[in-house]
Amino acid sequence: MSLLTTWLLEAAMMLGIDAKDHAGSRVPFRARAGAHIASPPERSLKILIVTDAWAPQVNGVVRTLEMLGRQLVLMGHRVRFATAENHTTLPLPTYPEIRLALFPRQTILDAIDDFLPDAIHIATEGTMGLSARAICLERGLAFTTSFHTRFPDYVHARFPFIPESAVYGALRSFHAPASATMVSTLSLKRELEAHGFANLLLWSRGVDVEQFRPRTKDHSSDLGIDAASPRFLYVGRLAVEKNVEAFLALDLPGTKLVVGEGPQRAELEARFPRARFLGQRTGDELARIYASSDVFVFPSRTDTFGLVLLEALASGTPVAAYPVQGPLDVLCDSPIAALDEDLRAACLQALTVRRDDCRAFALTRSWGVSTEQFLANLALTS
Repeated sequence: MSLLTTWLLEAAMMLGIDAKDHAGSRVPFRARAGAHIASPPERSLKILIVTDAWAPQVNGVVRTLEMLGRQLVLMGHRVRFATAENHTTLPLPTYPEIRLALFPRQTILDAIDDFLPDAIHIATEGTMGLSARAICLERGLAFTTSFHTRFPDYVHARFPFIPESAVYGALRSFHAPASATMVSTLSLKRELEAHGFANLLLWSRGVDVEQFRPRTKDHSSDLGIDAASPRFLYVGRLAVEKNVEAFLALDLPGTKLVVGEGPQRAELEARFPRARFLGQRTGDELARIYASSDVFVFPSRTDTFGLVLLEALASGTPVAAYPVQGPLDVLCDSPIAALDEDLRAACLQALTVRRDDCRAFALTRSWGVSTEQFLANLALTS
């Protein structure tokens, strides 16, 4: 989920923090803001997660929140999501599949007053997040936020005339009142601190190693992608900030496979007709594509983490990427990836990586550990 311009953020504030005439008079639920949990709680918690990113969107933020909710329930907690579902929405410019809810204040008021959450987490900075933030500030409720995407880079890629400093300023203002803002990597934490962000805590990501796993047979024929080897795979959004063109322009043997949708698809298909564009794939079908590929190529220079990296590794597929934030944080110095400013060289080197090593690395990155970090970062409302 992203806000692409400062004016859009301001517009979202007006739409999210709608006039109290629309909300009606209510008896507020008030609670004393507490400290961070600091360790996994012994009692069951009621956790409200507010997000603009939710199904049918397909992206890393949605997958993260879905897995978080599942793990929290398995740990005995009660979870409620406040999303844009069942709202009148407007498409986000250049991201038509991402829709912002109009006037969501009443939905969030109902969620807080009916659910009486022990902790509130605001996952995104859209209209849902802005309304939740405003309500928490009005009622003196502690809340946490999370920073998922390097929005200023995305904005600059589309609108070069908008200074990155303006976007950082808007985001800094959004997150400033939170008891903590959760970030996925230490390097992102340091980067945001350099831009004046405070109260940053680490919340790493995990991978579903049961769904994403090596397969005993090549499923490419079953999936309709019977193609010459080696198979170089990209999974993600087809948009300028993902730098997919850098991968598709490489002179590589075998076949390039592309999974995903986005505003650049038609352009990229026309320019690179030899690549196989498979559209959006999810679930076990996506898992089998990972496992049937020889190398996973991650050309982005802007992602803060990249869940797809862990999904590929869990499937036994080595990674080729640039040595930038995201890949460097996730992969560290492990020999399960090839990181090089020459992406073609990285792709060819990755063919020599042992697939068993990739799987072993992914097994150390569980959603259980990630969820315990999230719980320790929460701030109780009472």
